[in-house]
Amino acid sequence: MLLGLLAILLIWVLVLGLSEWWEFRLDLTEEGRFTIGKATKEVLANMDSPLEVEVLLNGDLPPGMMRFQKGIVETLKIFRAYSNEDISIKYNDPLQMDKATRDDYIQMLAAYGINPTNLYSTQNGAQTTKLIFPGIMLRSQDYELGVLLLKGEMGMGPDEILNLSIENLEFEISQAIKRLYTRNKKAVGVIIGQGEMGENEGFGMVEALNEDYEVYKVPFDQAESVEDLLAFEALLVAGPREAYGEREKYLLDQYLMYGGNLLFFVDQMVVNLEEAGGDGTVAMPFDTGLDDLLFRYGVRINRDLIQDLNFGYHPVVAGEFGDQAQIISLPWPFYIQAGKMADHPITKGLDQVQFRFASTLDTVKADGVSKTPLIFSSEYSKKQSAPVRVAFEDMSSEPDVSAFTSGSLPLVYLLEGNFTSFFKNRFVPEEFDEGAFIAESNQGRVLVAGDADIVKSWIDPREKSPVPLGANPYSENVMANREFLQHAVNYLVDPDGIMAAKRKDFQIRPLNKVKIKQQKTLWQSINIFFPVAMILFLGYLQYVFRKRKYEKG
Repeated sequence: MLLGLLAILLIWVLVLGLSEWWEFRLDLTEEGRFTIGKATKEVLANMDSPLEVEVLLNGDLPPGMMRFQKGIVETLKIFRAYSNEDISIKYNDPLQMDKATRDDYIQMLAAYGINPTNLYSTQNGAQTTKLIFPGIMLRSQDYELGVLLLKGEMGMGPDEILNLSIENLEFEISQAIKRLYTRNKKAVGVIIGQGEMGENEGFGMVEALNEDYEVYKVPFDQAESVEDLLAFEALLVAGPREAYGEREKYLLDQYLMYGGNLLFFVDQMVVNLEEAGGDGTVAMPFDTGLDDLLFRYGVRINRDLIQDLNFGYHPVVAGEFGDQAQIISLPWPFYIQAGKMADHPITKGLDQVQFRFASTLDTVKADGVSKTPLIFSSEYSKKQSAPVRVAFEDMSSEPDVSAFTSGSLPLVYLLEGNFTSFFKNRFVPEEFDEGAFIAESNQGRVLVAGDADIVKSWIDPREKSPVPLGANPYSENVMANREFLQHAVNYLVDPDGIMAAKRKDFQIRPLNKVKIKQQKTLWQSINIFFPVAMILFLGYLQYVFRKRKYEKG
């Protein structure tokens, strides 16, 4: 024990001496808790004006939340050490503000997605509750932005949510800083021309991507060559209702071969909900023309639909009161609230994502391509092959639990690696230059979901306007569809960028309660007397050195 303390003292003196001539930072933690990534350092170096950060998590907090607050402040101080501009930190508890300004301020925070959380804790044997705001406000010279920092996946306990939120602090804060200071955004394109989503349906998709990118409509009939597409970092195929021909598939294929990134949100089954009343209707397969293309890349969207006991609700008209239709929400197993996520930067820390009429996905052999399932249905799922009955009257009876035995089914796949062109050993469409054809690529990435509604906005019946992704005008719950789309595109565009910060993995190390009881006095004494002894020792060394210096003089 004594040798250990002397070693710590020696290291401390050495570090203190070196810091007089050389500014440096050491991270001695196993997980690299105080180390930030290269992409984060670049974001901080590109700041062009001072940043003010307002920490909203304050007041009398239980130990877990104090650890979280400490993690926020430590992360900000590390950022300040690498920043090109000053980062000032101030603290504010919205509930302690004057009533005249408090309500407006809380509404402003809610507009940024920072809603209060009711925190339960035990103090002096009594259960207490306290409202907290687990987020921060960032203000640059020109803009301000709010960030909710306490996030977790469905089914996580409080300690797991706290640990995950601390792991994601670098990502959440650096992403917000990047959004504040980015002036020239990269471009992503949304394919139109094959009956894809209209403006209202695609509102949430465009709104979500606008935070990080310039979003453009890309009509394929105006693209004369693949070079016309290379200005886009990613292309999205969202809900086509007309089959893709050889020309369109060639453009997508060669865009991928040239290093582009593709996201497919495809409905493999067609459902007309207007006919689901009465005796119901039947969901039938739809040929998008993309099956053979996706098959070559390593995935197949099956002609079926998934039902899940972890379901959402669908609004139906239950009658009229006067001249007003009475709408109620009934359980609908076709609406999957997927909360089982892969441990991947795209999905780590995501809350539930809602799918509506999703099809199953299978992987097929594609040499050189790795296939990562990202989101899964619950363990209580079942799949129904086409044709599938869809009827509102089925909502009136409880589902047969014994039929939901398919287990967790993958809903989204990420494909990465060395892709082989679908047109290899095939004829290139006549209008394109065969000399520009590329047969293989190892740069692009592909994401595939067997559901287009994952990026489709609901329409508010009162306002007759679309709502953001994940929001539902018939429910107060907000799903994580918006965040999933943002994370997916950011990862595909730059997997080694800020998204890489989500790979951090901190271990929860609970204290040994038996040792605490046995060694309490020892460690209290060390914590009290060791710092004092160290200061006295350093003071004595300084006295000796100064005395020798002046005696020689």
